[in-house]
Amino acid sequence: MTLERELPGAEPDADEPQDAPAEEAPARRPRRPWLFWPTAILVGLLAIAVLTPLGVGARVWHQARQDERPRSDAILVLGAAQYNGVPSPTLRWRLEHAVRLYREGVAPAIVTVGGKMPGDNYTEAEAGRRWLINERGIPANRVVAVPTGADTLESMRAVGRRFRQLGWDSVVIVTDPWHSLRSKKMAADQGLAAAASPTRSGPSVQTRDTQINYIVRETGGYLSYVLFGRSVRSPAELRPSNTPG
Repeated sequence: MTLERELPGAEPDADEPQDAPAEEAPARRPRRPWLFWPTAILVGLLAIAVLTPLGVGARVWHQARQDERPRSDAILVLGAAQYNGVPSPTLRWRLEHAVRLYREGVAPAIVTVGGKMPGDNYTEAEAGRRWLINERGIPANRVVAVPTGADTLESMRAVGRRFRQLGWDSVVIVTDPWHSLRSKKMAADQGLAAAASPTRSGPSVQTRDTQINYIVRETGGYLSYVLFGRSVRSPAELRPSNTPG
């Protein structure tokens, strides 16, 4: 009987397990926990800055497409330019729409609102009231003028005071489509149950580019009001009312 002896330098049997050479562990990058919160806050702020205007713009667009006509105490026509007592086309479209609502029985009264520019002989509210009575035959005791306000917020505050004096608390607002959301918010902040039935004629609905510009403007106007309590004048309010154009 002979014993096999492994000769020095002989290769080991392939079937025998071999110890694998130790692999070097990859070097870990040092963690920087102090970067996490600043990065998270920055990303969050960027998301808010982008998503908030997009969300408001979508609400402006959605509200503009609504035509709300609940039974209310009054129909409110927001002011626009007038020329020596004659309503501008924008104001006249609003007044015509208010007449249709009135005759459909949406409300028993129409309220006109709006002040005047320096040098004007008439306020927007007075011009609108005269036109409703003289041109459309609305009974004088069914038309209330609130001759105050150089912008929507000032006008809506005056309307709120007048409604409280009359014991009214619900209103259907007539304005341009893109102005509806901001107007409803301001009316609600005056304690009114507000709906909006916008006009479908006028410069604000003429072209797609025009509509986009109005949506962008009203998005900024709504955020300015909600965040800072400020009113941005709508395009219909920007031109001096005593200057045709």
